[in-house]
Amino acid sequence: MPFLTTTEAGVPIQGPTATLIYDDWYPALRTETLRKNKLAKAMLLGIPLVLGRRNDGRVFAMRDNCPHRGIPLSEGWFDGQRVTCRYHGWEFEPCSGRCELIPSLTGKDHLDATRIYATAFNCEERDGHAWVFVPGLGTGKRSQGAKPTVPELAKFGPRYRTAFLTADLPCNVDHGIIGLMDPAHGPFVHQAWWWRSRTSIREKTKRFEPIPEGFRMSAHAPSGNSAPYKLLGVYGQPIETTIDFVLPNRRTEVIRCGDKWFSSLTTVTPVTASTCRIDVIAAWNVFYYVPLVTPIAKFFGARFVRQDQVTMIQQAEGLKHNPSLMLIDDADKPAKWYFALKQARLDAAGGGAAPKHPMDGPVELHWRS
Repeated sequence: MPFLTTTEAGVPIQGPTATLIYDDWYPALRTETLRKNKLAKAMLLGIPLVLGRRNDGRVFAMRDNCPHRGIPLSEGWFDGQRVTCRYHGWEFEPCSGRCELIPSLTGKDHLDATRIYATAFNCEERDGHAWVFVPGLGTGKRSQGAKPTVPELAKFGPRYRTAFLTADLPCNVDHGIIGLMDPAHGPFVHQAWWWRSRTSIREKTKRFEPIPEGFRMSAHAPSGNSAPYKLLGVYGQPIETTIDFVLPNRRTEVIRCGDKWFSSLTTVTPVTASTCRIDVIAAWNVFYYVPLVTPIAKFFGARFVRQDQVTMIQQAEGLKHNPSLMLIDDADKPAKWYFALKQARLDAAGGGAAPKHPMDGPVELHWRS
């Protein structure tokens, strides 16, 4: 179950809005929620969606509005092949959005129903997510240029365990993302015997390098003050971790220890301009044969994500008053890179020059955490 972000009175908490990035893939929902001949609703970038799975197994995503009178298509029916509007019975092929039938038409009508389309989005299934490509406003289903590759979690062998976590955040996607990449909050937000404490804070040096539309924390030995990383020491092999951030919203982490590995893909997805959702999918072959590893990992992972969520809820209370904010020195340098990368992409999408990367080359950053 996703964690919800509301006040004690049940009122949703909302803060300032953010400019959104289009022409990219976003995870809409987990495909395990798509039942046979059933429709599911989701919201991406303020766009209401209806999703389902056809009889042939293909997943689809449509705008949750009938083009006739605007009623949500999710209120209608789905037989595994067509989505039927409950208002006037219009039937649509869901992957293309093409109207296949208008029951009210007679032989005297000249309207060709198949020339009418509901809005349908490119939709692909990866790692249990239904990924939806959201084109730029006004560009139609197929925007100009080649689409980016559908994101997929890295795996390094055929045998592995997986886990998934999600949480709704009452902040815009910018605050969600810079919170995700913030290296200094760990000892304060994630205080726990199984992770770290305030007394474990120490100075760290990390090397970063530019990658297309993002940046990489170069391969390094993981933090010695984090208990989960220490557990990998039982394998007696050097431990190395690499962390990437890539626009619009993706953080990947890969930990290698000989032939053992852990991989995660974390996304912060704008639900609306003022709210977002964090999704974490992970795979690993470490402790593969140890009983109960997966439920234990899910339990502590949920605790970890909940700590971030509670902090975001508290931050949202302050952001409602539109305070002045700041980014400081090396600990906030990744956040500065993110905003520069995002602005460059937005400028390019608006007809400006090709995006310029804010990093000229590798750089070392220093902070305490």
